[in-house]
Amino acid sequence: MFTRYLPGTRRAFSSLTEQEILALAISSEEDDGRIYRAYADGLRSDYPASASVFDAMADEENQHRAKLIERHKERFGPNIPLLRREHVRGYYERKPDWLVRPLSLEKTRAMAQTMEHQAEQFYLAAAKRTSDADTRKLLGDLALAEASHQNHAKQLSDELTPPTVQEEESSKEHKQFLLTYVQPGLAGLMDGSISTLAPIFAAAFATGRTWDTFLIGLSASVGAGISMGFTEAAHDDGVLTGRGSPIKRGLSSGIMTTLGGLGHALPYLIPNFKIATTIAIIIVVIELWLITWIQNRYLDTPWGRAMFQVVLGGSLVFAAGILIGHA
Repeated sequence: MFTRYLPGTRRAFSSLTEQEILALAISSEEDDGRIYRAYADGLRSDYPASASVFDAMADEENQHRAKLIERHKERFGPNIPLLRREHVRGYYERKPDWLVRPLSLEKTRAMAQTMEHQAEQFYLAAAKRTSDADTRKLLGDLALAEASHQNHAKQLSDELTPPTVQEEESSKEHKQFLLTYVQPGLAGLMDGSISTLAPIFAAAFATGRTWDTFLIGLSASVGAGISMGFTEAAHDDGVLTGRGSPIKRGLSSGIMTTLGGLGHALPYLIPNFKIATTIAIIIVVIELWLITWIQNRYLDTPWGRAMFQVVLGGSLVFAAGILIGHA
């Protein structure tokens, strides 16, 4: 029978009996089936073909659970001990699907593969810790079943999501990533990096005081970040345009805007004006290069055109800041 344990403690895996190991396998199969069903539900609206793969895997887990329960009835009777993975010390854990949202195709498939591999390792480890022939055979059969699950999952994926469908879903996922994170983040980085050049360097050359310049740069960066974030989140809810969650877009835009301005404001924490200004200018060059790289890498903008746009805009704003600062 199941041995009672004190609240807040966990049983050592090595202390489990054969019946308890079987009970743990049953509860684990139940949890995995629910997780696969949740993965399918999370992917269904955007990736229906991949969702069907996880539906099929959830069905498989339910079939395995039924076989385990039948095996338990044959060997130990109908009363299954209440033993779950959180009751066992050192046992692998599963994250609820809401902790790993948003679900991406590659991440979800990788998690499923890890789940099956962990289950196989559990049965292999359990088999090594028993000398009873029947128990060893039982656990060995379960390990083989989990290994076959991995192969079957790949077969299901190949059947239900052929290369053309996988390419289509991957392309859709990449496009969604660009619309939700890259474009708002890039717009924020450009605004934060370029629009704050004038006030920061105007303040620097007008006052010659690094602390005052830093405060102006900090206020300009944070203010611009808040403004850009709210603007991005409020002007489009993403329902019609398909650009994704307004909160995610607002955060991407706001955070990158703030970072873009802080990059060349932080050097003015250095008391020496010349050193601070030199470092700030170097950081501006790095920021402009980063903007150019993102445009080329994610938006397929040719290097020449991206460099011309960014360098021209940045140079004009930088020159305006210096001229105003010397006025």
